[in-house]
Amino acid sequence: MTALRLAATGRKSQLAKPLRGMGSGILEIALPYKGDAYRTVYAVQLGDDLWVIHAFKKKSTQGIKTPKKELDLIEERIKQLKKELLS
Repeated sequence: MTALRLAATGRKSQLAKPLRGMGSGILEIALPYKGDAYRTVYAVQLGDDLWVIHAFKKKSTQGIKTPKKELDLIEERIKQLKKELLS
């Protein structure tokens, strides 16, 4: 079963880990594919649904650290999502 399908049923894949600095319930899935690294960030504690916040191909040349540009985008999307869910 895929990591997002597990999350949609309330379970957590071994591939999923908390995304530091984004608060509880925000998780990241890291997948290697043909020599590239891909990331999917999702939220499980915002409302009743599973929200995929961002997915991207990691192009960082600085080890495993997620690029600031991507983190800023994720943070803005989480803020927008919370705002829409509270309205």
